[in-house]
Parts: sequence; structure tokens; C-alpha cells
Amino acid sequence: MIQDILPHHFDNAYKNIAPSLESRIMCFEGESLYVHYDEERKELSFPLHEETKARETIYLFSIDEATYFYSRDRISCEGYDLYSMRELRGLELKENKDIFAIYSAYHLCKWYQANVYCGACANKLVHDTKERALICPVCGQHIYPRINPAVIVGVTNGDKILLTKYKAGFAHNALVAGFTEFGETLEETVIREVKEETGLKVKNIRYYKSQPWGVAADILAGFYCEVDGDDMIKMDTNELKYAAWVKREDIILQPKEYSLTNEMMLRFKEGKE
Repeated sequence: MIQDILPHHFDNAYKNIAPSLESRIMCFEGESLYVHYDEERKELSFPLHEETKARETIYLFSIDEATYFYSRDRISCEGYDLYSMRELRGLELKENKDIFAIYSAYHLCKWYQANVYCGACANKLVHDTKERALICPVCGQHIYPRINPAVIVGVTNGDKILLTKYKAGFAHNALVAGFTEFGETLEETVIREVKEETGLKVKNIRYYKSQPWGVAADILAGFYCEVDGDDMIKMDTNELKYAAWVKREDIILQPKEYSLTNEMMLRFKEGKE
């Protein structure tokens, strides 16, 4: 999955530090990022602080000895090209380190962009110097990075699994998925989302694994479960364009091995669920 970057080490602890000349500066322009893609080596590189001369920077995280910062400045990115998040996901890369850095940076950068003023008293927020938080200097409100809990659900029916395709956006096979609502457990989210999207009831809900998915600020929790009773699908046409029971041997996986969804489909295909 996208977060599987060993032998590299991801350190998300907050540090109140300034960038070095070699620090990576994550330069987002709308939904796109400045990077250089080495097609021969299947590697990405990011603008360095000594190249951008960014003045206002915010520490994000480190991977191994490399530090990553966000800058709101309009800075020079000569030698780098803008790639959309979808284009970046489609690149052939020899390892996950750089794409995971991008997704993680996108998560934090979007949060910083969306939280400039206090939602309670409208005063400008300032950065906490001890933890990753924003503070209102007037009313004292603390704001932390938003993380959206969501579920990925592999609904099984003997040697078949329920595959879906979204009506808009991602075009490849997926599983039932959805966000957890207030007052709801993850297991209750599984039951509700399957019912809403396909009209099916489920039983024997069991947790599999979780995954951070920074492009949507999600923490995804994967579950397998079994159809309970009637297996006739009543697809929600507002959400989906396709929903069907598919045998193990007929499952077509996603083109990249980044997602929890793809790993869960692969495990079922191989009889390991």
C-alpha cells in the first residue's frame, strides 16, 4: 500500500524548526504540485529550499534524513513541472516513498490553507510552537489537523465479492466505501454504507487493516463481511455506475498497488481473506 515505504522511515512528529538548504519544499498550485519526474530512474524529486528561496515555511514531516516543508509563498520552481494528483498517482515509480510524501503533504497543506481564521471569533490563527496545531490568540481555541474516518468494505458471497465502480471520478474497480457519521461505530458504518449503496444486509463483520489516505484526509479502516440473506443488489445510481458479484478468478485489480481497496481485492482473489 502507499504507506509501505520500508526501509525508509516516516517521522510525522511536529518540530519547530527552520528548513535547511536541502529541505524539500512542497509547492502546491491548486490541486497540482511542482515535481521533477525522472522517467528513466522512476523517481521524483522536489524543489529544494536553496532553489526556491521560500521565506514563509511550515515544517511537515521527515523521511529518513530529508525534511519536508510547505510554503504559501509564490516561489520559483524552475526545472520542475506541475503534475495533478491524478497524474502523480499514474506515474511509474520504483518505490512508494515519494508518492506517500506527496499524499501526506497534500493532507497537511490543504488543512493549513483551509484554516487561516478562527471559526469561533474570526481572528487570524497563529501556529503553536510545541505541537502541530493552530491557536486563536483571542479566544484560545486550538485546531488540529482534520482526519476523516472512513470504511472500505469487502462484502463476500461464497467465492464471489461485491465490486463497484463510482459514478464519477476513479474509474477502476473498487469496494463499497463511505465516511463514518457522528455517533456511529465503524461497524455501524459498514452496515449502513453497504445498505445505502447496494441494498444488502451483512453479517460476520471483521476488521482487516487500516490506511492513511492523505489526498482525502482519510483514515481508512478495511473490513470483510458476508452477505446476510437475499443477495440481489439494488444499486444506488446516484453513487455508483456498477455493482456486481464477481468470482475470485474474474477480479480485475487496480493498476497500482497503492490502496487498501486493491489489497483487499487481491487477498480475496488469492483466497487469503
